[in-house]
Amino acid sequence: MEEISEDIVLPTDVTKLPRYCGEGTFARAPRAQDVRTWDVGVVGVPFDAGVSYRSGARFGPMGVRQASRTIRPQYHPDFGFSPFRQLQVVDAGDLVGTPYDINAAVHEIEDGALSLLGANRRLIAIGGDHTIALPMLRAVHKKFGRVAMIHFDAHLDTWDQYFGMKITHGTMFRRAYEEDIFLPDHCIHVGTRGPIYSANDLSEDANMGFKVIRSSDFDDRGFNELVTEARTRLGSAPTYISVDIDVLDPAFAPGTGTPEAGGLISRELLRFLRALRGVDVVGADVVEVAPAYDHSEVTSIQAATVVFDLIALMACSKQQHARVSGEPGC
Repeated sequence: MEEISEDIVLPTDVTKLPRYCGEGTFARAPRAQDVRTWDVGVVGVPFDAGVSYRSGARFGPMGVRQASRTIRPQYHPDFGFSPFRQLQVVDAGDLVGTPYDINAAVHEIEDGALSLLGANRRLIAIGGDHTIALPMLRAVHKKFGRVAMIHFDAHLDTWDQYFGMKITHGTMFRRAYEEDIFLPDHCIHVGTRGPIYSANDLSEDANMGFKVIRSSDFDDRGFNELVTEARTRLGSAPTYISVDIDVLDPAFAPGTGTPEAGGLISRELLRFLRALRGVDVVGADVVEVAPAYDHSEVTSIQAATVVFDLIALMACSKQQHARVSGEPGC
């Protein structure tokens, strides 16, 4: 049996109350205000004014929380422990930004994230569109300094502007690069595919210090080589993980705003994430879930599982920092 601190408040026990009952928090975890202190907060960011195609990701946090009822939080067999017993995980509610002004909303979301981040706290944001990664990165940067990043997405998201707008769901990583948020040569895209505007998109992305693993590389190069490349790229740096659910093929994630054919299967994404154990994950987001285009909660279930895995990775980071030997899992 794993040891558990007497101070940790666990999610509702699925063996005592059916999963379709009880709180509507992520995995029915306690709310932030109901615990004395916490380590990881799952926070909704229901903002989608930065989209370039289909809107609706503002309803993503609600959809992912609902789908997270399927999670059995007692034990994660791939990690070998329960992350909810290693960390105090809470649902920290929603960060709200005005839907009528992207620049104002980004500042409001950043301020909200900073108000939640303490010395040892980490946040996992559920979007919302990918614009929300910029304020989350700004907040993480203020707490942890420059970060490495692994970005799972069908798209590069390092374009300069859309229709004259500098902050959108396809430009935020260029803004983060310009603000010196990233450690040089410590960032990597995984799963990109589909047509782009110009070959210059690729050269400009490379000039910003990004490496690219395309979805076709999973077939051509093999999983182990790709994971090794990604882990080498991240190194021991504090790392931000950004997961746009459209990294998955539309067969696995139809409920998203900008679907692209030829994506990863869900098993590939989860296996890749789980292979990052030991990486120092200081912040994360899971974005672009648009429930209105979903079928039978398929996309929301994928996203909820990704969030669960991110919590487990943060539990590994905590063990690594504490230098505790003999604990299960990592």
